[in-house]
Amino acid sequence: MPGPLTKSSLAELEQCERRHWLSRHRPDLAAEIDDDVFADGRRVGDLARRLLPEGRLIEAKDREAALAETADAMAARDRPIFEAAFHHGDVYVRADLLIPEEDGWRLAEVKASSKPKAHHFADLSTQLWVLEGCGVTVSRAVVRHIDNRFVYAGDGEYAGIFKDHEGGQALQEALAGRAALVARAAALGLEEPQTAIGDHCRSPSACPYTSHCARGAPAAPDFPVSLLPGAAGKAAGRRLAEAGYLDLRDVPDGLLEDPIQQRILQVTRDQRPHHDREGLIAAIAAWGQPRHYLDFETIAPVIPIWADSKPYQALPFQFSCHTERADGTMSHSEFLDLSGEDPSRPCAEALIAALGDFGPIITYNLPTERGGLKALAERCPDLAPALQALIDRLVDLLPLVRAHYYHPDMRGSFSIKDVLPTAVPDLSYEDLEVQDGRAAQCAWIEAVDRATPPERREALNEAMLRYCERDTWAMVELVRTLAAPETG
Repeated sequence: MPGPLTKSSLAELEQCERRHWLSRHRPDLAAEIDDDVFADGRRVGDLARRLLPEGRLIEAKDREAALAETADAMAARDRPIFEAAFHHGDVYVRADLLIPEEDGWRLAEVKASSKPKAHHFADLSTQLWVLEGCGVTVSRAVVRHIDNRFVYAGDGEYAGIFKDHEGGQALQEALAGRAALVARAAALGLEEPQTAIGDHCRSPSACPYTSHCARGAPAAPDFPVSLLPGAAGKAAGRRLAEAGYLDLRDVPDGLLEDPIQQRILQVTRDQRPHHDREGLIAAIAAWGQPRHYLDFETIAPVIPIWADSKPYQALPFQFSCHTERADGTMSHSEFLDLSGEDPSRPCAEALIAALGDFGPIITYNLPTERGGLKALAERCPDLAPALQALIDRLVDLLPLVRAHYYHPDMRGSFSIKDVLPTAVPDLSYEDLEVQDGRAAQCAWIEAVDRATPPERREALNEAMLRYCERDTWAMVELVRTLAAPETG
């Protein structure tokens, strides 16, 4: 028989009855979850404890032992308690932080995000409901989250990195529904609910049972209405589904107003690419020469590791730049810092040297490179004028592709990794060890780890250089192909 309900199991119930039932009765059906998903949460939780050095951790894993140990710590009431255990109404919780105050205990749910979210207050309300049911006087119940305005002074001084947020009405509304939610959980029978797959499978967290739930379900159409891109596209897809349209090819004219959505609909129905070659050529011709194709790789640690940096501040540790001159000659510049030291100044200096004083700096999704350059300017104020001059020269290839090209195999995505196979099928990332930005971040983390053997670090160095170079060469080839004169 399943054990008592927990904060996590009730959160699963709020997301989906079927997920809740499976996690309690058939956890063996869950897909393996990448442990990196939880790494930031663990690090942030550890830091929250370190900032309360006098605190006491309830180490017992056994439920009864943890409850007894918690009772002893609360009776002493002389220090904060970590992982305090409580059981009420068939719900068992472990509180992240329980801090003694003059008029009771402050209950804190620690989160790695830079602002609290609705489901965070739901988690907090479950704990508050249990603690109040156990007769604990809670003076304040807060979500303790990262303050992204915090500036790290260095030397391990992280005091002030957290900010407490009282939930107000959001918390009170969630708290008022806890008893009903617990009753709803108790009412579920022994048969698996047959909840259909939908948007709830991904929000607020990805469900590990999606593959199980998909078995036996009707096959999804090759081109579902949900492939329409962006928030507006997803909203349009939901409206179409509610109107009975599941396959984009079945959607009649007149139901979509956005021009990009209309183009995707037309291309998907006709299964013929849209390629406004002349419009793209005209737009590219306005760029001038030389053309610098730039791509950054950045790291944005939730807990800053370099002095004067902020939580979640994306700082470049690598770039690749292909420069194409008016005579057609090409050169390549690159930078990668795996020392583990702050890469900002050497990266900024290498960028300024590589990009010179003239010519457009072409990116794919400009905000990434603009944000990286702004971060470098903030960290290297003496180089800020030169870096701002680079920002002023940035050009975004993405909106040009969006406006002038679409292939049905892109399936609603304008990511360069989805555009490239349709336009330049001979160029791919499949031969690379590092194949995307997240993999590059993971490779950097592994490479700067002092425990990583030198030969592995060198292999990672080569893999990361090849990946970033491929990103900028992909832009070169994409522009050449889409702007090439039509043959035949």
